[in-house]
Amino acid sequence: MAGRLVCLFGGTFDPIHRAHLRIADEARKRFALEQVLFVPAAHPPHKSSAGLAPFNDRFRMVEIACEPYPGLIASRLEEAEEQSYTINTLERFRQQMTPGDRLFFLIGSDAFDDLCTWNRWQDVVKLTEFVVVARPGEQYRIPEGARVHPLDGLHLPVASTTIRARLAAGEATPELPREVRRYIEERGLYGAGTRAIASPSRSTGRKHPSEA
Repeated sequence: MAGRLVCLFGGTFDPIHRAHLRIADEARKRFALEQVLFVPAAHPPHKSSAGLAPFNDRFRMVEIACEPYPGLIASRLEEAEEQSYTINTLERFRQQMTPGDRLFFLIGSDAFDDLCTWNRWQDVVKLTEFVVVARPGEQYRIPEGARVHPLDGLHLPVASTTIRARLAAGEATPELPREVRRYIEERGLYGAGTRAIASPSRSTGRKHPSEA
C-alpha cells in the first residue's frame, strides 16, 4: 500500500500571514499531500530569538490561522529545542512515520539556496524531499542528491517585518487573517493594542478596512 505524503513547513511565523497559508494550501493540493504541518521555531539558528514573539503566542496564531484549512496543522515539534535545527526536527518526525511514507519539506528558494550552510545538510537531503517556492524567473542551486519539486506560479510579496511595523503603527493589515489580528491585539503583540484601528462609528472619519 502507498504510504502517507506529509510535509513540514518550518519558520518563525512572527506572525503567520496569508501568504504562508496560500503557499501551504497550494503545495497540499498540487502534490496531493495528506498534511502540511506548520512548525514554528522556538530558537531559530539563523535568527536571534530575542526579538521574537513568545513561542506559545506564535504557535497559537498558527493554530488560529490553520483552522479553516483542511490538512494544515500546527505542530509543536520544535517547542523544546535549544536550537531549532531542521535535521533534529526531521529525525524526530521520521520516527513517527512508516517506511512507505514520504516526507516533504516546504521552503522558499532563498532559504533553499543556503541549504549547504545548514547543520548536517547532507543528512537533511537524505531524509526529505523539498517543495521549493520560487518567484517567477528566480534561480537557485540544487545540492547533489536533493529531490526537488518546484512550486512555481506564486508571487506573494508579503514581509513579516512590514506587517509588524503596520501593527505597531495601528494600520490595517490585510495580509493577516482577521482572527490572527484579533489575537495580536488582545495579547498586545508587536506594539498592537486597542488603538490599532478606529471603527467607522468613531469621529476619526477613518473607515474600518476589511481583512476578509
